[in-house]
Amino acid sequence: MARVLITSAIPYINGIKHLGNLVGSQLPADLYARYMRARGHEVMFLCATDEHGTPAELAAAKAGKPVAEYCAEMWQVQKDLSDGFRLSFDHFGRSSSAQNRKLTQHFARVLDEAGLIAEVSETQMYSHADGRFLPDRYIEGTCPNCGFESARGDQCDNCTKQLNPVELINPRSTISGSTDLEMRETKHLHLRQSTMKDRLEEWIDSREGWPILTTSIAKKWLNDGDGLQDRGITRDLDWGVPVQKGDAPWPGMEGKVFYVWFDAPIEYIACAQEWVDAGKGEDWARWWRTDKGAEDVRYVQFMGKDNVPFHTLSFPVTILGSGEPWKLVDYIKSFNYLNYDGGQFSTSRGRGVFMDQALEILPSDYWRWWLLSHAPENSDSEFTWENFQASVNKDLADVLGNFVSRVTKFCRSKFGEAVPEGGAYGPQEDALMAELTRRLGAYQGHMEAIEIRKAATELRAMWAAGNEYLQDAAPWAAFKEDPARAAAIVRLSLNLIRLYTVLSAPFVPDAAAALRTAMACDDAWPTDVESALNALPAGHGFSVPENLFRKITDEEREGWQAQFAGVRD
Repeated sequence: MARVLITSAIPYINGIKHLGNLVGSQLPADLYARYMRARGHEVMFLCATDEHGTPAELAAAKAGKPVAEYCAEMWQVQKDLSDGFRLSFDHFGRSSSAQNRKLTQHFARVLDEAGLIAEVSETQMYSHADGRFLPDRYIEGTCPNCGFESARGDQCDNCTKQLNPVELINPRSTISGSTDLEMRETKHLHLRQSTMKDRLEEWIDSREGWPILTTSIAKKWLNDGDGLQDRGITRDLDWGVPVQKGDAPWPGMEGKVFYVWFDAPIEYIACAQEWVDAGKGEDWARWWRTDKGAEDVRYVQFMGKDNVPFHTLSFPVTILGSGEPWKLVDYIKSFNYLNYDGGQFSTSRGRGVFMDQALEILPSDYWRWWLLSHAPENSDSEFTWENFQASVNKDLADVLGNFVSRVTKFCRSKFGEAVPEGGAYGPQEDALMAELTRRLGAYQGHMEAIEIRKAATELRAMWAAGNEYLQDAAPWAAFKEDPARAAAIVRLSLNLIRLYTVLSAPFVPDAAAALRTAMACDDAWPTDVESALNALPAGHGFSVPENLFRKITDEEREGWQAQFAGVRD
């Protein structure tokens, strides 16, 4: 079986994330990790918190806490929420780790030795009121492209245009609000990405089957306008990885730190080192070093489309430019945006549902199913409460939950809490097996290709096929005339529950775990439908599970719509 390395784009430390952030990287990565494990592959699934840069400093200042203390607290919050959503990371690390600091400084040294780092004198915004240079995210103003009044110095969140602080109209400090700013000369390190353009393009062209979204963004950055530009990798900040050449000082760079987008992707590798140091494993290099066995690893990354340029260009420049045998990504699954009820999710304004709030009102499976079955793969998608209610009530409660309840309760009332014996399968069962065989093949194909919405559609269709079979076969009617025939129908249906348990686990793991317990069954992936529908023999005991899913009422939906429409402190 193959070894599969999976990384999710690491979330910023500054606060609790909304559902759009969750479905843009971590949740689909977990779905794929769970599926690949279920198919027998050895999986390493890594994620971490992105703790450096201005977002961390600003959030800590707002919270009135030292930045290190704030980051430690928020790491625990994000870890707890990831556990709540059943994200099955092998390790959830921190970009502020000692491992990431050492590795980042190592890459800086070897890149410098390779001639890929240049010292550049540049002008940056200096705030007289704050007595310091202002990194990009410490500056806000009006976007010259779309007129958005809260654009940052590096990017406009409204139109996504990449910016320089000098381009902003009426720039101001986000620390003091002062507009008393001037451009002053300072020195920084730049990664010479432009020298790697041809090699990057050749590498990107060698990747097979990447989503159009991923390749189109990468090629746009490579070729539009002036082409791939060199990028600053240091900042005038107190919090971050100190600028050093390995263990040696970097003359002229005293008091500076590496730019967060230089050290953050390196944390993917450092996270595996943290995994070892935490006692969870023994050999991180076999996942990341091609001279240590990683040439046999398939590496898959998950991220939102705003992260694609850094993962297709900047991070590969770091890896390729090092000249060392590091594992490069094989496949990048990128996502569009999930919008919220006619507008955008907004962390600053609290518009939309955040991960902590979601778990307060409903269990994680409800959210997992809706988000994955509506994942913004080919275009932006939109969360509406009406659609969420309909999906939960119809897919989870009426289709999957209702099937389980009807079958187990009927069996208990007529045959007891054990798989009944007797009777034979006939044309109805043959037709069902044929349909399930076709759909199982399609489901597995979509999961292998990471076509999430298509996989969800096939899974739901398999649930629906069981309901249609049960309704047509009508064991309650057959029982009156031919109890043996009713026993055969129920036996097949109980085995269907076991099959659904296995196939549904990547999407709704809590429900699957409850069903495994109730059915007293294993979670072995089916080799074929016929054998799967005979896995539970006559006499196999089970218990009637609690109601898997409850329906969302209109009153609840209306209340949540009002609750999450406003501004969150």
